[in-house]
Parts: sequence; structure tokens; C-alpha cells
Amino acid sequence: MATRRNADGPTTTIDRTVPGLAARQVAHAAVSDLLVQGRAFALEDALAKAGVDAGLDAADASLARAIATATFRRLGFLRRMLTARMTQGLPPDQPRLVALLVTGAVQILDLNVPDHAAVDLSVRLAKGDPYLQHTPGLVNAILRRVIRERDAIAAEASDPLAQNTPDWLAARWSAAYGPDTARAIAAAHLSGAALDITPRGSATEWAERLGGVALPTGSIRLHEVRSAVSDLPGYGEGAWWVQDAAAAIPARLLAAGPGQRVADLCAAPGGKTAQLAATGAEVVAVDRSAPRLERLSENLARLGLKAEIRVGDATQLPETDAGTFDAVLLDAPCSATGTIRRHPDVAWTKAGGDVGRLGGLQRRLLDRAATLVKPGGRLVYCTCSLEPEEGEGQVAAFLARNPAFERLAIRPEEVGGLGELINGDGDLRTLPSHLSGDRVDGEGAPAVVRGGIDGFFASRLVRKA
Repeated sequence: MATRRNADGPTTTIDRTVPGLAARQVAHAAVSDLLVQGRAFALEDALAKAGVDAGLDAADASLARAIATATFRRLGFLRRMLTARMTQGLPPDQPRLVALLVTGAVQILDLNVPDHAAVDLSVRLAKGDPYLQHTPGLVNAILRRVIRERDAIAAEASDPLAQNTPDWLAARWSAAYGPDTARAIAAAHLSGAALDITPRGSATEWAERLGGVALPTGSIRLHEVRSAVSDLPGYGEGAWWVQDAAAAIPARLLAAGPGQRVADLCAAPGGKTAQLAATGAEVVAVDRSAPRLERLSENLARLGLKAEIRVGDATQLPETDAGTFDAVLLDAPCSATGTIRRHPDVAWTKAGGDVGRLGGLQRRLLDRAATLVKPGGRLVYCTCSLEPEEGEGQVAAFLARNPAFERLAIRPEEVGGLGELINGDGDLRTLPSHLSGDRVDGEGAPAVVRGGIDGFFASRLVRKA
């Protein structure tokens, strides 16, 4: 037995005596916490707080994460579906009940879980929760109805943009990219994300060894991973690291070289730092989070790479750094709406106000980053956001107030010939619907690529000599 404190209720004892119950308890607690606290923290934090790392075996920890992730991936549809099957709808003032019903329903509809286990263990959770002890009969009835009406429910899932995307995001994406592309983005979010890695050597060679596909951009995509990542060939010797294919592009655009002094601002978790260090550049990695930088240092050690690590606010770097860097990479804090494929909770824990709130920080970081660049040096600004205010808008405003800089347009050959990843201004703009079911030419033979790509923006700027 282990205990944890719920955000909105009493301490819960995690029960490992009934097979599968502990995984459901942790998933339910994490989803409930996020429904209550919303923007307070992310799903990974909620899972850790709920106890996914507190003695659960690998199978239960994996199941808990799968249930919670699948729930947020289809949260909008699940809510609508359940509301239509309840006389008084889902009670908005009972998040623990809502969490129990959506996690139970998603097991029935989307996961390879026996129906009886999904129902029985959900009912057990209701009986063991002081706030839900009046609901076991309701939980049993509703989930059994979901089983009976499974085919009809599947037919109801027709429009991921309308049914599974918060209204504020659907409106934003439709305005920015058009309704059809917005719908394709929403569909890509439902498909989830494959595992992408960045190799230090030949992408073709490592794709063959790992059973993956070499992407035109230089990354490798693994569509199926049947073991722990750390058990895959090449991990132990530091031959590659996990990094989304879109996230790997900005560091390549910086074109760092041996002996160049390069700053990586907001560096954690460190994939871009590793890319830059692997070029032979002298890298200074800066981030506010000491724990995240500690993990970055551990990853660099595994990879056999070196960088100068600084804990601190990138806007407060000392004046002695001004004009001393050949290149600067700024991966600015943002709403992270481009990462919903991997982190579906982002869609439900962010709000429109976050975009405006972060805009001021992005502006300050970008202006400070500019002061670090030598004459003739490069600055790449990027965000993992689909929101134009955090990408195109920031760069347009920066160039208007900084005549010493100009844009160096990205060429299709720099992104593997995928011209659709470059917008009309010559900036990178990847969408989750890119590289999804496409047939592409990597370093090897043409291959079908599934899994989409994170939504990323990047602009390459040069300080005039």
C-alpha cells in the first residue's frame, strides 16, 4: 500500500492487491487533479504526484500513463458522448466523478483493455473514494451502456476539430491556417506521435539498425518500439538521442561549426544543446531550471559531449557576454500548442490568455538574445507553438524595432527538400499534419512516414556586419 494526497480530496491509499487497480487509481487521480487545477501543472507532473513512480511496476506505470494520455487526447469527445447518455449530463462540480467516467470510457473505446476490467475496476474506485461512494451504481450503468453502444459511439466521432479541440484553439487555427488545415491538425493530434531520434552519425545506417525511417530533415522515425528506449542499440554509447523531428531543425539552421561560440538559451531538456555541441562548437547552455539542467548534464555525459552550463534567467545574462557569440539559439517559452500530439493535456490546460501573457517574455528574451550576437552572427528564434503571435508576429515586431538585423530565409534544401515546411517569409512553420502518411525520400529509399510532426516556428536572423 502507498498513499498520496489528492488535489481536491482526502489522502488515497493505492491498492496493489487487486491486479490493475493501482494503475487505474493513479490515472484517475492524475486526470482529476488536472481537471481541478488546470494550468497549475502538466500531465507528467500530475502522474508523478499521483504516484506513477511510487512503487508501481513497469506494466502498471505504463498503463496509468496510457489511460491518462488517451483520456486527454479525446477529452472533448468523451465529455460530449457521456453527457448525451446521462439524464442530467456530466456534473461540472464533480471533477472526480467526471475523471472516473472519462478514464473508464476511454479504456472501453480506445485501449486494449477487457471491458469487464474497465467497468469492474472503475466501480471499485468509486466504492473506495469517500467523494464517490454514492456513485458506483451510476458508474456501472453508464460504462455498461458505453459497451453496448460502442459501434454507435464510434460513428459519432466524425470531426476532431469540432468535437475534440477546445473552441478557442479551433477558432485560432481556422483563422491562421484555414478550416481544412485546422481540421487536419486536429486529426493529427488524435493519431499521437511516433518516436523520433537525432543520430550523431549516418541517419540511413541507424535507421536500418533500429528498424526506422530516415526522414529528409535528418532525423530517424521509429514507428514501433517494443522495448525501453534505453535498451535500443546505440543508446548506451550515445549514438543518438530522443528529439522530435521538428525540434531538431532549428539547431541545424544555426549552422554552428567547430570553435564557434554558441549560446543555447532556454536550453533544457537539451536536445538542441547536444546538436550544437556535436558540431564542435563551444556551447553555453542557459536555463532557469536547475533540475532540468542537471538532467541535461547527465544526457551530455551519456553522449560524450560538453557544454558550459549556466543556471539563470536568460534576460539577465552579464553585459560581458554582449556581442561575443557567433550564433545564438533561443527556444522561447510558449503556449506549447505545437506539442499536443505528444502532450494532449496542453489543449485542455492552456487558455487564450496564455498566448498574450507569454508574449512579453518572448519579446524580452529575443531582444536580450540579439545583444549577444556578434556583427555578422546568426540568431535563430523558435517556439513549439502553432500560434502566430508567438512566431511570425514576434519576428515581424523584432525586425521592425531592430534594424541591425535582417532575415536569412530558409531554403528548401535545408529541410530535406520539404518546401511545405517554409512559409512565404522564408521562416520554418511545421504543422502536426506534415509528415503524416506522406511518402518521402530520406537518405535511403522512399518510405511512407506516419505520425506527423510537432508544430514549430523558427526564423533565422543575421546581425548586419
